[in-house]
Amino acid sequence: MAYSKKDITKALETISAPGEGKSLIESGAVKNIVTFDKEIIVDVTIANPSLQAKKKIEVEIMKVIHQEIDVKADVKVNVTSDTKNEPFKPEKPKVPGIQNIIAIASGKGGVGKSTITSNMAVSLQKMGFKVGILDADVYGPSTHLMFDVANARPLSIEIDGRSKMQPIESYGVKILSLGFFTDANQAVIWRGAMASKALNQMIFDAHWGDLDFLLIDLPPGTGDIHLSIVQSIPVTGAVIVSTPQNIALADAKKGVAMFKQENINVPVLGIVENMSYFTPAELPNNKYYIFGKDGAKNLAEDIGAPFLGEVPLVQSIREAGDVGHPVALQTNTPLEIAFSEITKNTLSELVKRNKDLPPTEIVKITTMSGCSTK
Repeated sequence: MAYSKKDITKALETISAPGEGKSLIESGAVKNIVTFDKEIIVDVTIANPSLQAKKKIEVEIMKVIHQEIDVKADVKVNVTSDTKNEPFKPEKPKVPGIQNIIAIASGKGGVGKSTITSNMAVSLQKMGFKVGILDADVYGPSTHLMFDVANARPLSIEIDGRSKMQPIESYGVKILSLGFFTDANQAVIWRGAMASKALNQMIFDAHWGDLDFLLIDLPPGTGDIHLSIVQSIPVTGAVIVSTPQNIALADAKKGVAMFKQENINVPVLGIVENMSYFTPAELPNNKYYIFGKDGAKNLAEDIGAPFLGEVPLVQSIREAGDVGHPVALQTNTPLEIAFSEITKNTLSELVKRNKDLPPTEIVKITTMSGCSTK
């Protein structure tokens, strides 16, 4: 006597394909069930074309049929993929509670990317947003220094039965950095895989709570860490930092090109020009363009990206960072106003970007007047 297709269908309702929330039956993945004497043949079509996914489904189907139907049944599973002529893109796990993830990047080192990240975070916090910083520059972390928490150590807390890291909070901004876990006098000598693993732990094994924005301070260049980020979490947009000089602009172009690659496709919210000009204290009306003039602004126009603003080369910015007190914490100073304008421009571009997203990805920004999405 042949096996009951109804019983087999019921058994297959307990299995879902990798990356899909619905069961094989509910999603329509099971195309055919054939029974003949002691033989059961199941034809399945899944979206994931990888051999690993196909083998996993095959094994799970055979296992559940042997458990629920007959341990002696001769089970044959035919698994095919239906990619609709599109490259397979694994579903990106999201970080619970985080609404926007913004990557702050640069093509080369030394352009002040961490300074921009720190002061943007403070500006957002002053506007009323809940903000966090993930210092992803695993080989040269500095955020813990810029927020005067170099000696702090994240505690372990239990959330829903799991042990999680509690980010360090300073000036109302939540922070996680590899600088909390390494010796300040010892170099981090890791291969890319080790660095990526540490980064994933700071993302997924941390209790960030509810955040409007998580700013990711990326290392310079385009490498393993950047790929790990875009493969692990859905980055809402990227901000590129550059100085006006040609060599920095050339590397900034590469940073923009990386995010615009078809298989990465992270929107570039705009470009920030740091160290735009120098104004000596004794000559407040003079501007000296040490690294060139309007380089990042011209680059933004050339590549069709928004220009978010400029930050002058001022000694107090460096001093504030060195003592762990970002200049954006000040009130009504030219530097505080400059960082506030850059942050507002970034928010405006983020609002425009979010209007084009599917409803499930739309982020509602309602704290600051004039910046909201529906």
